[in-house]
Amino acid sequence: MGARPGTNDVTVQAANAALEGTLVLPQRAAGIVVFAHGSGSSRFSPRNQYVSDFLNEGGLGTLLFDLLTAEEHEIDELTRELRFDIDLLSGRLIGAIDWLAAGAHTASLGVGLFGASTGAAAALRAAAERPDRVAAVVSRGGRPDLAMAALPRVHAPTLLIVGGRDAPVIEMNREAAAQLRTEHRIEIVPGATHLFEEPGALEQVARHARDWFQRHLAAVKRESRIEALKTWY
Repeated sequence: MGARPGTNDVTVQAANAALEGTLVLPQRAAGIVVFAHGSGSSRFSPRNQYVSDFLNEGGLGTLLFDLLTAEEHEIDELTRELRFDIDLLSGRLIGAIDWLAAGAHTASLGVGLFGASTGAAAALRAAAERPDRVAAVVSRGGRPDLAMAALPRVHAPTLLIVGGRDAPVIEMNREAAAQLRTEHRIEIVPGATHLFEEPGALEQVARHARDWFQRHLAAVKRESRIEALKTWY
């Protein structure tokens, strides 16, 4: 399968690191979703790529990028420490949000964050630090409990998607949701385990994420148009 129209390989300058990524911008994109992958993964995660394609079909831009440099990834493969360094990961994600804000084709787009596993904690921490830029958050099998102190400061509407057979993570998400002071929902996918490998499970994740982002990022775009009209007149 060839690359989608509007697909570009990019280098994200974030927190003093050059991070490789793939940016997809459909025509008249309703917003852009930045992916924060989970433990030991990368921008090539097949699950995140599946969700990204689904979002692109729904008119949303996506940015899949590596949270670690190649050298850091090699270290993490041995030590497994950096994948749980939420300060580092959220700093990189904040850098990517700022990088998009400076881009000619992305500055006007509302930003959503899609986090998996430990990436969900980084996404929520970043949302708390950039409330004026992040308009929605979706967590897939996430560990929001690793960002507990930041949760009351999250303003972006947050969707927490968990597999119905992932009991420990369901409880972690319920405890985290109790700390959120913004619109939020827990969506449990029946019969799914942590990686949503069961037939149809990942498609359900993608549909829930698409609907959440379309709803909240489109609202940002409408507000931007209204503000532009005000300055015009």
